[in-house]
Amino acid sequence: MARHLITSALPYINGIKHLGNMVGSMLPADVYSRYLRQRGHDVLYICATDEHGTPAELAAKEQGLPVDAFCAQAHDAQKAIYDGFGLAFDHFGRSSSPQNAELTQHFARKLNENGFIEERAIRQVYSPADGRFLPDRYVEGTCPHCGYDKARGDQCENCTRVLDPTDLIDPRSAISGSTELEVRETKHLFLLQSKLQGEVEAWIDEVADEWPQLASSIARKWLTEGLHDRAITRDLDWGVPVPADTWPELAAEGKVFYVWFDAPIEYIGATKEWADQDPTGARDWKSWWYGPDGADDVRYTEFMAKDNVPFHSVMFPATEMGVREPWKKVDFLKAFNWLTYYGGKFSTSQKRGVFTDQALDILPADYWRYFLMANAPESDDASFTWEHFTATVNKDLADTLGNFVNRVLSFSRKRFGDDVPAGGEAGEAEARLGEQIAGLLAEYETQMEALQFRKAASALRALWSAGNSYLEEKAPWLEIKTNPEGAAQTLRTAMNLIHLYSVVSEPFVPSSARAMRAAFALPDDTATWVTADEAKSLTTVTAGTSFTVPPVLFAKITDEDLETYKERFGGEPTA
Repeated sequence: MARHLITSALPYINGIKHLGNMVGSMLPADVYSRYLRQRGHDVLYICATDEHGTPAELAAKEQGLPVDAFCAQAHDAQKAIYDGFGLAFDHFGRSSSPQNAELTQHFARKLNENGFIEERAIRQVYSPADGRFLPDRYVEGTCPHCGYDKARGDQCENCTRVLDPTDLIDPRSAISGSTELEVRETKHLFLLQSKLQGEVEAWIDEVADEWPQLASSIARKWLTEGLHDRAITRDLDWGVPVPADTWPELAAEGKVFYVWFDAPIEYIGATKEWADQDPTGARDWKSWWYGPDGADDVRYTEFMAKDNVPFHSVMFPATEMGVREPWKKVDFLKAFNWLTYYGGKFSTSQKRGVFTDQALDILPADYWRYFLMANAPESDDASFTWEHFTATVNKDLADTLGNFVNRVLSFSRKRFGDDVPAGGEAGEAEARLGEQIAGLLAEYETQMEALQFRKAASALRALWSAGNSYLEEKAPWLEIKTNPEGAAQTLRTAMNLIHLYSVVSEPFVPSSARAMRAAFALPDDTATWVTADEAKSLTTVTAGTSFTVPPVLFAKITDEDLETYKERFGGEPTA
């Protein structure tokens, strides 16, 4: 079995994330990780909070907290939500960790030794009102490319173009709002990406054809426009310090590394955090990231929304190449488009859209997990609407899966007691069912291996539907009147389907899958994968096995619920 390293884009520390952030990175990474573990692979799923940079300082200032205390609290708050969503990280770290500081400084020193870092005097925005230089995100203004009036000095979140603060029209301080800004000279370190362009292009040509078109096209667009040398330090109080042994003058001025330099290195840093937390010392973090051939026995998959693709497909690989050490580079980059809210943006200030903490307050995690993955914004942007969410939950989860489980177990208990009935031999209907299930399971596996989550969810839904079709065909509620043994056989087959569903549904709806498995008193029962061939003859749940009827797996969302949610979170925007 292969070794799979999986990372999802680091959620930024300055607030609870909305559903679009969840479906664009962490949730699909979790679904894929769970699937690979069930298939017997050695999986390491790593994530962390991204804690450096100006938004962390600004958010801490708003709350009247020291930035380190703010980040510690925010990390724990985010981790609690991700636990609530059932995200099974092997480690959820922090980019402010000592491990990341050590590695970031190591990377910077090596890049410098190899001639890829240069100290340059630059002209930077200074705010007399604030008494300081303003790093990129401390400057806001109008984007010169699209006219968005809340663009930040590093990137316009509307058109995703990378910016410098001096590019902005009508710039203002994000701290005080002052427009009385000056441009003064200061020194910073620059990563000479232009010198690495050819190496990055050759690497992209080698690996990116396997990536989704969204990821490969963004990477190639950046390379076509040319890699520019970029400053990798900032004037901030919070961040990985520039090492004094290499740049004493800049260290004395309190310069820290730019968040987008140290944040990708935190994938490695968090893996070292994971290893350092093991009291036995048995975890080998380097084997996942470093080796003579760059840990070539590891397949590394990254998950992220499209705005993160340039940094992960071009800038971080350039950094890894420039250190001239065998660090593992990404093999497959799974990128996602946006999830919108009724076609518009999620907005905390305008109270539009569902944020992850609110989602868990109103409905269990599996409702959200299934809906988001079944409608993941893979090929294009996807729009969340309460009407679509309600229809999906009621039809797929409540009617197709939940109702099947409940009526099979309830009817069998009522007519045959608390043990799985014996019944007669499987017949033609069961043989047809076995072939159908095997084919659908093979399709499900194919789409999961290809990281095509919408298609995988469609195949999973078809598996659930096959059980309902079989039940309607056999109609055990009628069959029992003339052929009790046949009805018992039908119900035993259906119970085996429930167990199969509990296994193959685990990546999408883990909590509900556990509840389905727990219905049967099977010794040492786990979610070990069932192959397509094994699924042709369903015999895991044998006659005489005791079972219970679990509580309703999925409650339907009523029209009254729907209206309540729309009133609370916002619905169709007015024209």
